[in-house]
Amino acid sequence: KMTQQMRDLQLAQARKPPGPSSPNAAKRLYRNLSGKFRVNYTSFDEGSLAGRGEKEKLRKSYLFQSNAALFEAVELQDLDRVQELLKQYSPEELDLNTPNSEGLLPLDIAIMTNNAPIARALLQAGAKESPHFVSLESRSLHLSTLVREAEQRVNELTAQVVNEAPNADCSEKEKQLKAWEWRYRLYKRMKAGFEHARVPDAPTNVHLSVASSSSVQVTFWEPLSVNSAVVTKYKVEWSCSPTFSPPLGEAVIDKLKNLHFTIGGLVSVSSWGAPWVSGLWGESPQLGKATGRTEALDHLLGQVKTVHQHCICHEPCKNQPQSRKHSVSKSLKHLFHPGSKFLKTLKRGLYLTAIFYKDDNILVTHEDQIPVVEIDDTYSCLLMQDFLWFTKVSCMWEEILWLRQCVTVSQSSCSCILQTRFKMLLAISQMQGLLGIQDLGQVFFEPVKDKQGNILIVTLKEVKTNQTFESVRWVPICKLQTSRKSVSSPEEPTALDMLLISVQDKLAYHQRSSHALSPGLYLGYLKLCSAVDQIRVLVPERLPNILCHVKIRSNPNISREEWEWLQKMVSVDEPVPAEPEAETSQNHLFQELQVAIKELMTLVNIPLQEAKDFRLYSQEVLDFGGQVSFLLLLPPSDDVCTAPGQNNPYTPRSGFLTLPLQIFELGEER
Repeated sequence: KMTQQMRDLQLAQARKPPGPSSPNAAKRLYRNLSGKFRVNYTSFDEGSLAGRGEKEKLRKSYLFQSNAALFEAVELQDLDRVQELLKQYSPEELDLNTPNSEGLLPLDIAIMTNNAPIARALLQAGAKESPHFVSLESRSLHLSTLVREAEQRVNELTAQVVNEAPNADCSEKEKQLKAWEWRYRLYKRMKAGFEHARVPDAPTNVHLSVASSSSVQVTFWEPLSVNSAVVTKYKVEWSCSPTFSPPLGEAVIDKLKNLHFTIGGLVSVSSWGAPWVSGLWGESPQLGKATGRTEALDHLLGQVKTVHQHCICHEPCKNQPQSRKHSVSKSLKHLFHPGSKFLKTLKRGLYLTAIFYKDDNILVTHEDQIPVVEIDDTYSCLLMQDFLWFTKVSCMWEEILWLRQCVTVSQSSCSCILQTRFKMLLAISQMQGLLGIQDLGQVFFEPVKDKQGNILIVTLKEVKTNQTFESVRWVPICKLQTSRKSVSSPEEPTALDMLLISVQDKLAYHQRSSHALSPGLYLGYLKLCSAVDQIRVLVPERLPNILCHVKIRSNPNISREEWEWLQKMVSVDEPVPAEPEAETSQNHLFQELQVAIKELMTLVNIPLQEAKDFRLYSQEVLDFGGQVSFLLLLPPSDDVCTAPGQNNPYTPRSGFLTLPLQIFELGEER
């Protein structure tokens, strides 16, 4: 039917004067033509519009064009245009969920062309998948049919163009040929995207809470993986059996703004369950808690401030000799000048850049540049100790002025280290002043370096409110990446180009590092590796603020009986301790630990037979707050920390990274 409709259109269009022959014109031509055959659409000829006002005619015609424009923008993968149309028109005005003549919806095209940003924008606006395909087989068959028909039409038009003499009809057929060739490529891309699609990752932070005497509420978050497949709906199932056999019910959630569901119609059970003996810890010293640590550190910092304020060496610099004023370099003086601005280009030196982002947008200067200020133009090699000191300063963004005063006092010693750190504080103050905000966010765990000697220290902060900034504006990240013209070669990119290329990865790291674990008891794996100037710790990319881990159970508490059994187990000389008696809490923990150790060994790619040489840390249970506690699994003492040049026989699979230990500690504290 679609082929016959296109043939009829060809005859009708042949009577019209020839139009432009550019590829874009061919795409617009086909879009406008194919749009007239959308399902549930009534042709707006003069007869059907009889009796209606001229305004109504124009409005409906304009809305039809908007609907066609949305399909065209999705097919051309124009995210800006899609977002503009979704803001300008309501879903009803756009016919957002009305299939086109091919039975496809905008969301279908976005998903099958693997365009996650456009798919998410459509989902937020209420887009749905086409209801015409009840199974994967029917969708695959339909795509194959579209590809075959488009290929056949291309072959027919090619033969006609080759065989006919040049005339008006031939010119029109060349335009149609270009349109069909482009559509043929689109269908092939959609078919390939559908065939290579994979299921999304599992939802995270799933919680169950009592909503009433006869209902419970399930809440959850999206999958952690930023590279996961696009989620268009969620299925919630419930059952009285842990194996969900048989299930008692299920529901589909396709409104993705509210990820929760209430299970109703439940019946309260009034009988007594089986007894369970439980031993509580109380004030046992074996539970390593962080209670009061933050308050103690704040108190200690207050004492340090008090000492500095009353220190005789903290007198104003007015008593210094006059020559001291002239020793300040021009590179420092210009930081205090009211005309200080962000840098446009980098010279050889050390710089600070701040990345503020909100959804898919990022803050840039008026020159479409990520905000950058200079730290030191004579510093070509960033020492790890200076960088780690900077990361500690990031915990005190509001105290920069006080820190500057403290470091200024010590400058008379002419220490290169103190000079560099003082310049770091000046750069922080300059960035805060230019942006009009004190909190610059979290420091990325490694600087960006290029071969020209430029070094960028990167801070990241997600903006969740409508916050006002100075001297900057919001732009879409994808637009910034495509519009910025690189001034470096692909072989030797500058630090700014490297930052722009990897900005999505850095934002993903920052988002993942703020996620928290669901309540429960976990088994963590501690693995370190040392270098000349630092020690690094192995962490998962999905949660870089937590050690490699697997969940043992949902209950985070360890009973006294369980802890005493653990103490005995790690102290015995036998490689495999005796299994505790059945139907006890110790036996349950023993079985849970066995499963968790096997899962953890597989996760970090260590042969299970090597687990006999591993040991449990038995000094304390680590309590991270939020009903999350950890037992630590340690490699043999000689393998806990891999020395420089020492080969690690068991390399973890993909999905892991190593962080400097100080960076990891700061992330865990956050």
